[in-house]
Amino acid sequence: MGHPAISKPSPGRLLLAWSVHLFTASGAVLAALALLSIGSGNFSRAALLMLLALAIDSVDGSLARAARVSEVVPRIDGRRLDDIVDYLNYAVVPVVFMAGAGLILAWGWLVLPILASAYGFSQNNAKTEDDFFLGWPSYWNVVALYLWLLEISPAAGTAWVVTFSIAIFIPLKYVYPSRIKPPRLRSIATVGGLIWSLVLAAAILFPDLDRRLWLTEISLLYPAYYVGLSIWLGDWKRGWHKAEHLGR
Repeated sequence: MGHPAISKPSPGRLLLAWSVHLFTASGAVLAALALLSIGSGNFSRAALLMLLALAIDSVDGSLARAARVSEVVPRIDGRRLDDIVDYLNYAVVPVVFMAGAGLILAWGWLVLPILASAYGFSQNNAKTEDDFFLGWPSYWNVVALYLWLLEISPAAGTAWVVTFSIAIFIPLKYVYPSRIKPPRLRSIATVGGLIWSLVLAAAILFPDLDRRLWLTEISLLYPAYYVGLSIWLGDWKRGWHKAEHLGR
């Protein structure tokens, strides 16, 4: 339930609230720039823009809650704005990236993540009441970056795309990084995410260093931690039982 609207917020609070909305919306600008970079064949620039958009999305929710933007600017639905930008950056841009970089066997396979993610984003319970994502949360930007950096074959890339498209429909809980409980684990995830972003950025900017130090491979530790944390906190054993019951 949202907070009641504040009557006559101060100019400073209005400026802060609108600045947070602008910060969130800037992700759509990055999406457009990434698409232009893909169109010109500059995949390194597109990858960095995708990573920057991911970084913005990882903090804008916390900023919005801290600034209490739903109180100050109640006529703007911050969640809807965030979903619009996220669908661009988590589904549309990475799918175009995968097609442009030749990471899948044929572009037709990319219909799967676009449609599956449209379903995932539109679910009423896409984010559960206890602050989890229900179903794999369409991290196609992460998938695209790793398929590209690890130079995965188109056949293997296609297999991963099909697998993750199916995972969107399986009602398992995945942690919402900025809302992990307890706070100690949230702090670990936040610091880990920052380190992960910096390591991936270095891998994109310095390919020779990446090959020498295995930066991309080392960075996989964080996605592995994320999945492990989701299995533990999301109680996947119970989730599998529910999925089997629904399938009968």
